[in-house]
Amino acid sequence: MKIYVTSVYVDDQNKALDFYTSKLGFIKKNDIPVDDDNRWLTVVGPDAADGVELLLEPSGHPATKPFKEALVADGIPLTSFQVNDIEAEHRRLTGLGVTFTMPPTDAGPVKMAVLNDTCGNLIQIVEMKAAG
Repeated sequence: MKIYVTSVYVDDQNKALDFYTSKLGFIKKNDIPVDDDNRWLTVVGPDAADGVELLLEPSGHPATKPFKEALVADGIPLTSFQVNDIEAEHRRLTGLGVTFTMPPTDAGPVKMAVLNDTCGNLIQIVEMKAAG
């Protein structure tokens, strides 16, 4: 068994697609209309076209808004993405206007930072430290 797709709940799919592609660097994989307002809209990593898809899922379900608000209020990221060089990625994203709620921080075996995806979520980026 392997992970095929995972989701982030977004308040605006167009805005999310722009952020996740133009800022974070993901590539659009699927954009299939579901109804008049929603799409099956997925992105993948730029070097993982056949890898795990991230569904930019509309947050229309009534449980989604309080869930997202509670996570943000407590500073808890909805999901986490791995990067090779967190300091360079932080500089790149900050230069693109991305807001961080936590700058790169040492956390044992990783360095991590938390950013606002502009769609109602906090997202963590993580760099794995070399063993030893």
